Amino acid sequence: MRHLLVFLVGLLFIRNIATAQAPVQYSSAEIYHSLQKLNFLGSALYVAAHPDDENTRLISYLSNEIKARTAYLSLTRGDGGQNLIGPELRELLGVLRTQELLAARRVDGGEQLFSRANDFGFSKHPDETLEIWNKEEVLGDMVWAIRKFKPDVIINRFDHRSPGTTHGHHTASAMLSFEAFDLTNDPNFYPNQLKNTEVWQPKRLFFNTSWWFYGSQEKFEKADKTNLLHLDIGAYYPVLGKSNNEIAALSRSQHLCQGFGTLTNRGSEGDFIELLKGDLPKNNDVFDGIDTSWSRIEGGAAIGDILYAVESNFNFKNPAAHISDLVKAYSLLQNVKDEHWKGVKSKELRDLIIQVSGLYMEATANATSSNPGSTVEIGMEIVNRSESNFLLKNIRIQPTNTTLKPMEKLGFNDKKTYETSLILPQNTAYTSPYWLKEKGSLGMYRVDDPLLIGLPETPAALHVQFEMDINGTSVTFEKPVKFRYAQPDKGEIFEPFDILPKATASINDKVIIFADGNTKEIPLTVTAHENNVSGQLNLNASSGWEIKTKEVDFKILKKGDSQTVFFEVTPPNDENEGILTPSLRINGETISKELVTIDYDHIPKQSILLPSDVKVVRLNIHKSGQHIGYIVGAGDKVPESLKQIGYIVHTITPSMISAGSLDKYDAVVVGIRAYNVVNELNFKQKHLFDYVENGGNLIVQYNTAGRWSKQFDNISPYPLSISRDRVTDENSEVTILEKNHPVINSPNKISSSDFDGWVQERGLYFPNEWSKEFTPILSMNDKGETSKKGSLLIAPYGKGNYIYTGLSFFRELPAGVPGAYKLFANLISLGKNAPNHQKVKG
Repeated sequence: MRHLLVFLVGLLFIRNIATAQAPVQYSSAEIYHSLQKLNFLGSALYVAAHPDDENTRLISYLSNEIKARTAYLSLTRGDGGQNLIGPELRELLGVLRTQELLAARRVDGGEQLFSRANDFGFSKHPDETLEIWNKEEVLGDMVWAIRKFKPDVIINRFDHRSPGTTHGHHTASAMLSFEAFDLTNDPNFYPNQLKNTEVWQPKRLFFNTSWWFYGSQEKFEKADKTNLLHLDIGAYYPVLGKSNNEIAALSRSQHLCQGFGTLTNRGSEGDFIELLKGDLPKNNDVFDGIDTSWSRIEGGAAIGDILYAVESNFNFKNPAAHISDLVKAYSLLQNVKDEHWKGVKSKELRDLIIQVSGLYMEATANATSSNPGSTVEIGMEIVNRSESNFLLKNIRIQPTNTTLKPMEKLGFNDKKTYETSLILPQNTAYTSPYWLKEKGSLGMYRVDDPLLIGLPETPAALHVQFEMDINGTSVTFEKPVKFRYAQPDKGEIFEPFDILPKATASINDKVIIFADGNTKEIPLTVTAHENNVSGQLNLNASSGWEIKTKEVDFKILKKGDSQTVFFEVTPPNDENEGILTPSLRINGETISKELVTIDYDHIPKQSILLPSDVKVVRLNIHKSGQHIGYIVGAGDKVPESLKQIGYIVHTITPSMISAGSLDKYDAVVVGIRAYNVVNELNFKQKHLFDYVENGGNLIVQYNTAGRWSKQFDNISPYPLSISRDRVTDENSEVTILEKNHPVINSPNKISSSDFDGWVQERGLYFPNEWSKEFTPILSMNDKGETSKKGSLLIAPYGKGNYIYTGLSFFRELPAGVPGAYKLFANLISLGKNAPNHQKVKG
């Protein structure tokens, strides 16, 4: 497990971090806050493109000040971004960011929704975005979200009227929301959705504007604001002992993989929303003219009479005194005809009954995972910590419908425990993010079950229903089955209970490079997910790749143990790209998935089953030098990639850098965003420049413009200005400006074909100004833009070379792009005349 220091503000929301899976305990103040939300029948939907796009201050304001049911619809899961805390990229990064969004919502009180859109990387225009995403499908997902959530108001994070001025995903999210507003009430659009929901018309659509969209604070102050609402998002909540901005900052700080840990603000602060559709509300009241009382629904007035009285006379010393009234309101609610509000408020009432009674319910499995067809032991614990009469009638474990009938009264603070065992059906689905179960496209995830679309995560594999009789009213509470254990340095830990195959096979390296025609022994690891697993392990390869023995038997006695088998793989004689496919055959079932685990302290543990395929690449590559020093930045897999072509890579920390300490390396490579995240480099620049001056090659990979310490005069020995220039089209034409430069000719000849097959982008954060000492090597541009010449800059400095590159080697090398390997080898080899040159090590 990777341990992260999570910054906490106070104790109120401590349950929202590392113990996110643990049962939640509420104080009287928090219970009262939940009651206030229960008595507000209005909904707001906030819409943007990515995790971290959401305005947590406004979401918290809507949820905690207005008390509205509030959700954030993020069209993507942030799969195309970078990761500051670990190696997860692409779909794994999407899983991590999904959980960080859920952690944020647990803090600010919102809910989380998604579409099937895949974050394919930076896009400069919404036209490109909507073409790659499949506009009709993403628009349909947005209509589905609106019809299901039924918001009274929708708030867009971005402006639909300014295409090309920001990330194409951003503008596209606003354009789709603007269009969907008028479609959701029309049964002729996406009629198949109406089998599972109904049409809905929101009342208003807003754009969450600010001075930033006007260009400056001065321009914003002069702008016409007659169509804007001004909201004081700095509100203070005496019941919670927190200001809205304090809650929002803690929510924002859950986005750890993006480095968004932030300080809190206090005091009055304004935010603005511009009306786009609907009537303009009065008095800056987002819900003006919308009935948000219990009278909104037929039969709701009688329920409101009860619940408003509970709120007015809330007993902070003994919240359990209200159980009878809450149960009476719940009983009346079951008779209303409005299925939407009945479902929403029934859940809130059940939660409130649990909170006021101190009712503790827990269901845990005897292991962290099991397999279809296997027996699972389930333990249940229930404690009624109130004086009210609770009769436990039934316990049902779903989806197996295993039933216990205790028919026991739950006395005050009298713990009851129950145990049972069940056999998981053979057709039980494996646990994995539902959007990754089938192969999608560049722009869209494939989800075959329409009822899963929009959900933030896969529902729990098993859940337990506790059916109670409370004062003559039947109320059923539901809890997911989890795994619970204790760890000496952490205490009690809850994890999701997973359904896994009996075993999985994996090859650690997702791309394997053959720098020559020699045979390699490839280690293939089988991991057992139950005791006494045996079967056959197979490895198949694309045409032209030879495997000496394709199948071997395996047997693993203990769950959790692994066995590694080595397969001899011989590449073709010529350059070639292929696929190795590991698979297991166990009792007639073929398993071709590997298990990947994401385990950080601030989110629940995640189990992901992905195709176990591995890319293999045969290169004819030459290189000079052998020992590489690598300064780790925000995290990438470049060091592992360099090892694949024969380099010996040494990890360098800032504390290891001193006068002359780097001279033993043939090249020193600075990892992505190192200057953004490793502040200690402030004090090591002189030694890095001395290394270059003494004959070394220093390769600095991309850094985010302007996001390094002010103590840096510059990150290079000569003037160099990093911009936001990037080339997002991975197929854009690349022009070699300096065809005679050594980096293009030695030890590998680089041509335009070496830029074929690049993934996601060419590069990002290119310099746009540099001193005369630098030589730009390449030119490239996206469609309709001027040429960008800052992707690869080289400047001699003393006896060595300083190299800055915004090319996305951190994506291309792990993806096995042959030309990227050749070019990077040339960067390392620059100035080294003989192939296989080695420095004498001191």
